[in-house]
Amino acid sequence: MNNKKTKVVHMVTSSQSIGLMKGQLRYLVDSGYEVTVVSSAGPKLIEAIQNEKVNVKAVEMERTIKPIKDLIALLKLIILFLRLKPDICNAGTPKAGLLGMIASKVTGVKFKVYTNRGIAFEGSNGIKRKILKLTEKIACRFADKIICISPSIEKSLIKNHITSKRKTVVFGKGSSNGLQLNKFKKDEKIQREIEEIKNTINLNQFNLIIGYVGRINNFKGVKETVLAFEKLQKKYNNIGLLLIGAKESKDEINNETELKIANNKGIIEIGRVDNPIPYYFIMDVLSFPTYREGFGNVSIEAQATGTPVITTNATGSIDTVIDKKTGFIINIRNVKELEEKLEELLNDKELLNEMGKNARDWVWKNFESQKIWKAISDLYRENI
Repeated sequence: MNNKKTKVVHMVTSSQSIGLMKGQLRYLVDSGYEVTVVSSAGPKLIEAIQNEKVNVKAVEMERTIKPIKDLIALLKLIILFLRLKPDICNAGTPKAGLLGMIASKVTGVKFKVYTNRGIAFEGSNGIKRKILKLTEKIACRFADKIICISPSIEKSLIKNHITSKRKTVVFGKGSSNGLQLNKFKKDEKIQREIEEIKNTINLNQFNLIIGYVGRINNFKGVKETVLAFEKLQKKYNNIGLLLIGAKESKDEINNETELKIANNKGIIEIGRVDNPIPYYFIMDVLSFPTYREGFGNVSIEAQATGTPVITTNATGSIDTVIDKKTGFIINIRNVKELEEKLEELLNDKELLNEMGKNARDWVWKNFESQKIWKAISDLYRENI
């Protein structure tokens, strides 16, 4: 790069999503880029100034379709881009991706990157699905390159005629940011945290612990996890289910599932935690029967600690497990399959341990964050 720094704008709709680029932004700054992060206002946007050493700009964007507010946000972005004059815009998450690519096209940004973090129209029907497919096509049409955070996202975009192979790129085996694997080593600090957690919530009463990490809502497969666990409880009285994640009003679980969780002594509901890593080490297996994903970070996080994963053949999640080697891949919404695979691991500790070792080896070989960060920087350098 020459003495003049290349200006890069990274965009997401909500400031909470800045965490999806943790470490990546600082890496780009240290590599000589001038980075500005744009999102709706929020504490994570402010934290990025200190943690990632970036510039920040708040532009309010709605996650759902709001024509008037969306138009206002687009005008603000156009004005901002005319003032910043970025060389590159990398926009991800559906609304920021759409508005960012339009604003970049209008203002003549040299290199426009749309990071697709999930297929928004999957799981939708009727007119909503048509609108979401249209917005996806627009974002892809205006982008020069489309980073697909999983191979199956790339396949879905091409299969649905959203874009062409010429524009898409997948880094390695997938993931938007990889894992900073040094944090997944079982050192003394993590061991102390593990013991403290076990003692505080009396986990030593269980011989086998099934884990779940993610938002407590329908499409993440909470209901299927609870139902499969209940069926196993009728055969085995020494198993526990550890639920980690915040309840959400969007696509919330029904009252029946909520009551099952509240009234079952074998289900331990933790809520949201800042650092799930010690909990992954506690789990014997992670249940991740999601309906749809961009990639499924919790799956590779669990495997990084040597915990095998049972996930579904949904877009994104299917790329996070090697079936029958690091875990199992089952069909979406299939409680019986989930129950059978959990029971198989429950009854075969040798297989459980073998899958855990395979999982750790696979993740540590393929998902180090630095590989993703370097690939993004190389993409920028090659096109500017």
